[in-house]
Amino acid sequence: MHDNNLKPQTVDCHFHYEPRMLSLSNVIQEMSQSQIDKVALMPSMIDPFPEPPSILINILQFLLKRKMLRPFAQHLCTNFSKKGRIQILFNRYSIYQKPDNNQVFSLVDQYPDKFYGWIFINPASDQDVESEISKWIDHPNCVGIKAHPFWHRYEPVALILAAKIAYKKEKPMLIHCGFNAHGNFLSLIKEVPELKLILAHAAFPGYYDCWRVIQSYPNIFVDLSQTSYVNKQTILDVVNTLGWQRCLFGTDGPYGSRDCNGTFRFDIIKSQIELLFPDMDCRQGILGKNFLNLANI
Repeated sequence: MHDNNLKPQTVDCHFHYEPRMLSLSNVIQEMSQSQIDKVALMPSMIDPFPEPPSILINILQFLLKRKMLRPFAQHLCTNFSKKGRIQILFNRYSIYQKPDNNQVFSLVDQYPDKFYGWIFINPASDQDVESEISKWIDHPNCVGIKAHPFWHRYEPVALILAAKIAYKKEKPMLIHCGFNAHGNFLSLIKEVPELKLILAHAAFPGYYDCWRVIQSYPNIFVDLSQTSYVNKQTILDVVNTLGWQRCLFGTDGPYGSRDCNGTFRFDIIKSQIELLFPDMDCRQGILGKNFLNLANI
């Protein structure tokens, strides 16, 4: 359990280890430059792909945050093939059905002062989910279970077994929801009502509509990660809606969060949080304390 009497830590709760985009040495260097104490790693689930132009990102966010226009955003985001590939801009990329947790926890063991680890599972694959979770769930630097119903193409209710383990072990589950049935996280909460659930990217793709629903579910949180999905206004609005105690800093690195030179930066979203929330309890909560308490670290 995190000791609240220690110096507050800044923790990126959502980061994919992808050395083809950002080497380990560069991750550690960027952490130091941006004053990031710890990063919660998860495996990559796709080959490296280019960052969409900012104008397309702005259009996507505009469409997503308006319920009547969201179907147009859905059309842009859901170009999946029958072979499990996704089209991003004009190219197709393979989605890994079983992300490599071994690689992540090897790094966690090598750098326990730098990294935590998520267990990435996919119940829609032939992965033995229970066995995969059991390998890592009791690791002292394991923060919980990660799942991606959107890109792995299943309904969140398929995560019941994993959710029950997470609840038993007092760990959260972080999920990236999709549209329609792929975003029906309440079906999972109905089955495991006390699960500590984190909705990635400020509850993409529902945003405001989703926030209103989860206001009455104190065990559902959001992370504030990925500049393709989250901007300064989104951060301000979700914190004002849910309260800072239910919001967690992340980047979704090494994707998004890039400066004008195309360099990944940990401090883009971090700086927005610091600018928006001068109150130190609020700021420190979002930047690390909330997540450490949630992860029971």
